[in-house]
Amino acid sequence: MPATLSLFTLYRDPAAAVAWLTGAFGMELVNSYGAEEGTLDHAELRLGEAVVMVQAAADGQTASPLVEGSTSRAPVLSLDSEAEVDALFARARDAAANVVQAPGTTPWGNYRFEVLDPEGHQWSVGSYRPGEPWDAQW
Repeated sequence: MPATLSLFTLYRDPAAAVAWLTGAFGMELVNSYGAEEGTLDHAELRLGEAVVMVQAAADGQTASPLVEGSTSRAPVLSLDSEAEVDALFARARDAAANVVQAPGTTPWGNYRFEVLDPEGHQWSVGSYRPGEPWDAQW
């Protein structure tokens, strides 16, 4: 059965989140909605086949805290090469991402980095392709 999976995440300031995701990760804003003029309640961004939906958070909804180097969830953005991972890391660092893990290779062969965005959401970016056999990747 064909299927896709997209990330849906909540932000206290969705406009700032969209600005950060487009600047830090080079995502393209493809759809947005605001109930009132000058507001942003929902946005959809794309980088390649990856889609992120940003939604305005209700009072009390926040990112999961960082505990022992990880939050309770982290989207995995897969790129084609270590050079692309390094280039995106430089962009994220320049956009004031909080670096959790600098680029490096995991024991299972994934070259990746981990950062927190300005609201504390964790992002994992690497060369790993979830769902594909490891021997086909390395």
